[in-house]
Amino acid sequence: MDIKSHWNPDADFSACPFFIRRMDTVGFIQASEVPAAQLPLFGFIYVASGEVLVDVDGTPFLCQPAQLLLIPQQHPFAIRYYRNAIGYTGGFAPSILPDSKPLRYLSAPLHQGFWFDEGVFMAELFNMLAISFETGDNGFVEKGLDLLLSRLKPNLPSVMPAAVSSFLESLFNPDRMPGTLADYARGAGISENYLSRLVKQSTGRSVGAWIDILRIQRAKRLLSSTSLPIIDIAVSVGVEDQSYFSRLFKKETGMTPSAFRKKMQG
Repeated sequence: MDIKSHWNPDADFSACPFFIRRMDTVGFIQASEVPAAQLPLFGFIYVASGEVLVDVDGTPFLCQPAQLLLIPQQHPFAIRYYRNAIGYTGGFAPSILPDSKPLRYLSAPLHQGFWFDEGVFMAELFNMLAISFETGDNGFVEKGLDLLLSRLKPNLPSVMPAAVSSFLESLFNPDRMPGTLADYARGAGISENYLSRLVKQSTGRSVGAWIDILRIQRAKRLLSSTSLPIIDIAVSVGVEDQSYFSRLFKKETGMTPSAFRKKMQG
């Protein structure tokens, strides 16, 4: 599918329950080439820089840096313009989520901003979703959307604890190497056991599971786009034992690092 067919309400979305594309526009562009749509998917637009004007149900939403617009199913929308917009657009069907309950609160468009480090975290999360879509990694798409929805619960009484938000933001910071449980607990100023319990209760996954997810995703990126030796890639994602790295990589992907590199580069 190209972008026009992605936004085409007559497209067969049973064959494409998730898509994402990168926005990278220069100057002011009126988006007349993207038709108005009303899709059986939840649509999203995340702006890292610049701005995008979107009409949903006749209401304008100006999306600016570190802002997300989530559009419920069957709500008519149209992109009016892009202005130096860098970010991500796409859509997903609830059927690909392990738990779609958070979506029942989204009966109207949700326009949400993210401050400072949280904005960096969201940009990296969308980048990893785009990489996963481009490489056919459906496993991470599910995990990434699950994490995204965990950050978008404005009508629920429970709020993600600050320590968990801090952990996820630190973990997904593209300028930092993945650390250890002790590193993140020390950064949050709480004990390892308490951080472990909070993360598990809030996200359904352990600290170690999140760290492994990020390590594997970054390793995939390096294996696909560089010729670095596998031992160097292992060290760069925080694993100094190449044998352990290979076992972890195969456990998560079903392939050895060298086989994955051959597939992606060959």
